[in-house]
Amino acid sequence: MTDTAAIRTPDVPAPEAFTDAKAAVARLISLYDTAAGFLTEHFQHALETGRTEGRVRAFYPQVRLTTTSHARLDSRLSFGHVAEPGTYATTITRPDLFANYLEQQLGLLMACHEVPVTVGVSDTPMPVHFAVARDERIVVPQDGAADFTLRDAFDVPDLSTTHDAIVNGAGFHFPDGARPLAPFTAQRIDYSLARLSHYTATDAAHFQNHVLFTNYQFYVEEFEAYARAALADPDSGYTSFVAPGNVEITQADTPLPTTVKTPQMPTYHLKRAGGAGVTLVNIGVGPSNAKTATDHIAVLRPHAWLMVGHCAGLRNSQRLGDFVLAHAYLREDHVLDDDLPVWVPIPALAEIQIALEDAVEEVTALEGFELKRIMRTGTVATIDNRNWELRDQSGPVQRLSQSRAVALDMESATIAANGFRFRVPYGTLLCVSDKPLHGELKLPGMATDFYRGQVANHLKIGIRAMEKLREMPLERIHSRKLRSFEETAFL
Repeated sequence: MTDTAAIRTPDVPAPEAFTDAKAAVARLISLYDTAAGFLTEHFQHALETGRTEGRVRAFYPQVRLTTTSHARLDSRLSFGHVAEPGTYATTITRPDLFANYLEQQLGLLMACHEVPVTVGVSDTPMPVHFAVARDERIVVPQDGAADFTLRDAFDVPDLSTTHDAIVNGAGFHFPDGARPLAPFTAQRIDYSLARLSHYTATDAAHFQNHVLFTNYQFYVEEFEAYARAALADPDSGYTSFVAPGNVEITQADTPLPTTVKTPQMPTYHLKRAGGAGVTLVNIGVGPSNAKTATDHIAVLRPHAWLMVGHCAGLRNSQRLGDFVLAHAYLREDHVLDDDLPVWVPIPALAEIQIALEDAVEEVTALEGFELKRIMRTGTVATIDNRNWELRDQSGPVQRLSQSRAVALDMESATIAANGFRFRVPYGTLLCVSDKPLHGELKLPGMATDFYRGQVANHLKIGIRAMEKLREMPLERIHSRKLRSFEETAFL
C-alpha cells in the first residue's frame, strides 16, 4: 500500500506487455481483485469504526495497444482489429465475469496486428459502490447516513464519465488521447451491472448470449415449462434454470419458491455451457422499459436479442394468433430520439430473418405459400401511447397506411433500434392479440383455441431461432452491416 499526499492506494505491479490472451486476462483479474478488495476492506473498516484515515482510492485496470502499421486487414471481419495506426485503450471491470469475452477479443487483436497488449492500472478511480457490489453483506449508506463523509474518503459514481459517447459515435477519446478499444468504459459497465441486478433480480453472471424479450406473462410460464422439459432431457445440452432471486435449479421437478419479490423486469435463464443458452426478460409494456432493459443488457455483449410479444394487427386479413415478422420499423416511440435520430434506418438483418422464418416453419409444420396463412412480413410500428385508439385516428391511421405497417406495439422498434445502436443483432416476431382498427379489441373471452395454441408455439419459435443463431459462426452473425466508419476493435 502507498500513501501519497494522504491518498492511500494499493500496491500494484507496473504495466506489462502480454502476447498471450489468457495471461493478459489473468493479470486483469489480479489487478481488479486487488483494487476491489482494497476498497472493500477499507470501506468495511470505516463502517465499523465510523472513521477513515485520509482518502482511499483504487483504479480500474486497463488494456492498451499501440500499432504503427498500415498493413491491410481481413476486410471480411467486422471486429478484432483497429482501423488505423495509433494507441487504443479501454478500462476493464469484472474481468472474472467477462473472461471468455476478453480472451477472445484480445487474442484476435494480437493475432491480427502481431503486437502485444499492455495491461496495467488506469487513471480512472473505481467507485466504492461498484467495488463492494459482489459482497452482499455490505450496503453503501446514502449520503449523510454514515458516521463519516463518504465523498471525502472514497470515490463515488460519476455520471459525467458514465455515458454512451463511444457507441453513439461522439468521437470519444481518453484523456491521454488514446482511442477506445471497447464500446463501453468500465464505469458504464459497472453502472449497468448494478441496474440489471436491481431490475431483473438476477445476477449478470446468469445472463446467456441469446436474449428474448416479451411483454406478456404467459411467455414466462411457457418458458419455465420448456426449461423443465429441457432439464429432463439429458441430450438437450441445457444445464440449469434460473429464476428471479438467483434461484437456480438443475432438476426438472424442483419447485421454485413463491416468496421471492417480483422485480420490475422478471428475468429467467435457461443455461448452457459457455453462456450459449437463452435468457427471457419480461419487460412489460412500453418503450421506456424496452430502452432501459436493452441499455443495460448491451454491456454483456450478447450475440442476439429478439422481441417475441403481442401486437395489434392492422390488416383485416389477419387473425388473432397470426405472426408478424418485422422487416422494417416505424419509430414513434421517441425514447431514443436523442441517441439515434429517427432518420437513421433500422435494417432487417438477413441472418436473424432467416433463422426466425425457418423456426416458424419447423414449429408450425407449414412452409412456402401455406406459411402466409399465419404469418405476415412487413413494417412494425412502435408508439408511446397505449390508448392511441381513443384519440382522433385520422393522423395515426394515415401514417400507418403510408408506412405499409402490418402491426403495432410499444416495444419492438425500441429494441431493434437499441440493438442497431449497440451493435447487437436484433429481430422481431410478434403475435397478433387484437385488431383495434377492425373492432377486435383486447377484451376477456376473445382468445380462440387457435390463438392460445399459436401463443404457446410463439415462444418455442423464439427459442428455436436462437438455437439456429447459436450454430452460426460468430463473424457471420456479428456482421459488418452493424458497424460504422470507425469502430472499436471489441465486439
